[in-house]
Amino acid sequence: MGSDIAIRVDGLGVRFRRNRRGRRSLKDLFAGSTRRNRPGEFWALRGVSFDVTHGEAIGVVGRNGQGKSTLLKLVAGVLLPDEGGVDVRGGVAPLIEITGGFVGDLTVRENVRLTAGLHGMSKAEVSRRFDDIIAFAEIADFVDMPYKHLSNGMKVRLAFSVVSQLDEPILLVDEVLAVGDKAFREKCYRRIDELLAEGRTLFFVSHNEKDLRRFCTRGLYLDKGALRLDASISDVLDAYNADYNG
Repeated sequence: MGSDIAIRVDGLGVRFRRNRRGRRSLKDLFAGSTRRNRPGEFWALRGVSFDVTHGEAIGVVGRNGQGKSTLLKLVAGVLLPDEGGVDVRGGVAPLIEITGGFVGDLTVRENVRLTAGLHGMSKAEVSRRFDDIIAFAEIADFVDMPYKHLSNGMKVRLAFSVVSQLDEPILLVDEVLAVGDKAFREKCYRRIDELLAEGRTLFFVSHNEKDLRRFCTRGLYLDKGALRLDASISDVLDAYNADYNG
């Protein structure tokens, strides 16, 4: 992979089941070829290929159920593909399902240390950035309260604050800016602007056209699990709007 490539997606495909079991079981994985469809399976993504260079800001659009969040999870390494591959050069800061991984019975202080550590931040880094994390989240009066007693808004603010402090070069964002009050959203916008100004790479899944136009220069339009269009964010949004708002 070239030195300027941050993410390479090549012939990517992933399948799911249309039942409660979701992804294939271990029994399924050991039973025959993974390329042969079985009853009840469908391709959430297939044949998707593109490159993202370092410092690019990419917006991913499409209706619900077209594979956007699945693609983001594949890039994050949360899911594994059934076909093709994803090659990511550099660590990722995943702002996806951001309240996941926090432990309800632990205090806010303990959760910050735990979650930041799981994302690769050293104990010294956590100590050095702890006050900034708490200040950004605006929960200084609650650091020794059990996490489960925080409001949903506080939980989102804390999670965003922790992940946005990571030094990873690639930022993965999935609709996180749709939550929280207006003042905090503006705070998040400014933080993402700062990260982009530092040369970070942004991979952003959203239905919010205003946010996509603000942060992104290039777009990927997913439709029925396939890459319909890879072009400027303006062209991608125009095509999407023409298909579904015309």
